[in-house]
Amino acid sequence: MSNITAALVKDLREKTGAGMMDCKSALNETNGDIEAAIDWLRKKGLSKAAKKSDRVAAEGLVALAVKGTRGVVVEVNSETDFVARNSDFQALAKNITGVVVGSGNADVEAVKTAAYPAGGTVSDAINNAIATIGENMTLRRAAVIDVTAGAIGSYIHNAIAEGLGKIGVLVALESTGSAEALADLGRKIAMHVAAASPLALEASQLDKAVLEREANVLREKNAGKPANVLDKIVESGLKTYYKEVCLLDQAFIHDPSKTVAQIVAEAAKTAGAPVALKGFFRYALGEGIEKQESDFAAEVASMSKS
Repeated sequence: MSNITAALVKDLREKTGAGMMDCKSALNETNGDIEAAIDWLRKKGLSKAAKKSDRVAAEGLVALAVKGTRGVVVEVNSETDFVARNSDFQALAKNITGVVVGSGNADVEAVKTAAYPAGGTVSDAINNAIATIGENMTLRRAAVIDVTAGAIGSYIHNAIAEGLGKIGVLVALESTGSAEALADLGRKIAMHVAAASPLALEASQLDKAVLEREANVLREKNAGKPANVLDKIVESGLKTYYKEVCLLDQAFIHDPSKTVAQIVAEAAKTAGAPVALKGFFRYALGEGIEKQESDFAAEVASMSKS
């Protein structure tokens, strides 16, 4: 039997996108002949991952999990919404979330090389799912949020299973107060974040480029006014903008007469201790991905000519 080196396994994996153990098995079966190993994987249906990798994956699932004072949210993409209802794909998303919860590391490349519960790495599990299900899949992003004491509020919108859906939100509340009160507040704020889609917790965290763009719009709309008047208009306009996009400044959806900051401050009475809203994450499935528009009729017509 030929000596199957790690470099040979790596080469085959890069050529086919198949899992590491599948590549090793293929090389063992073909005495180290890489071309024969590629054919072996193709016959087994395990080399599909590479062929699918150029397809846009903008569907899939947002998955979240909370363990103690740590919350995790990840986005795992597929090509079609149909796959999101596949139990194997759902298990993949949940298991990846579990890996991130355990490590506390949200770096996507690090997550891909982390050990997967069923064996191999997370990357191996994704490639195996691609080969089995037949669609391109990607681990797009992940986030971790922690508090020293308090609670992580969570909410899944359009849930298709526990912890799985189209929009996932995590909210971090720092407090030594009542766990029950914090959990209730955390969920309500998470629901607010899902609906209101804030850009930042507070104004100081907004991207400077975004603020400058808003200020420029205000200046252009009011061009010709005296400089001192224009400065006041811009200042007032930005304050209004903060109320629209900063979580603490937004009107609370459950009680629009109060801001989120006021609701958090008042929660100290119910919780029995001061409460601080430390941060949040909001993942909406496929946001920012340019989806391919296909003309089904044209596609069928072109296939009939071949």
